[in-house]
Amino acid sequence: MSDQIYPKATREIADMRRSLGPETEAAFQAFSKAVFAEGALSGKMKQLIAVAVAHVTQCPYCIKGHTKAAQRAGATPEELMEAVWVAAEMRAGGAFAHATLMLDTLHPHSD
Repeated sequence: MSDQIYPKATREIADMRRSLGPETEAAFQAFSKAVFAEGALSGKMKQLIAVAVAHVTQCPYCIKGHTKAAQRAGATPEELMEAVWVAAEMRAGGAFAHATLMLDTLHPHSD
């Protein structure tokens, strides 16, 4: 039994995933390539955004993959940590902002 929560991403698993939906896999890969291409935002900036979003979605595979891609694009450890702090603030801010729903439920107002 493995002591890992998530299975290791292996070539075998990637090949299996691809074989079960090759057209969709190819479309997703093309979409990903287009999204991360240089554009109005640099590739580095896009990878920093991806690292932040990966922390909000809590995808361990995305965190690892996009951290490595961000490093290849020139991101520093300080930039990566700052992106994670932005993600943390946004996630906490969402919970704080949604308190409006709870407060509105406790104290309904008449229209």
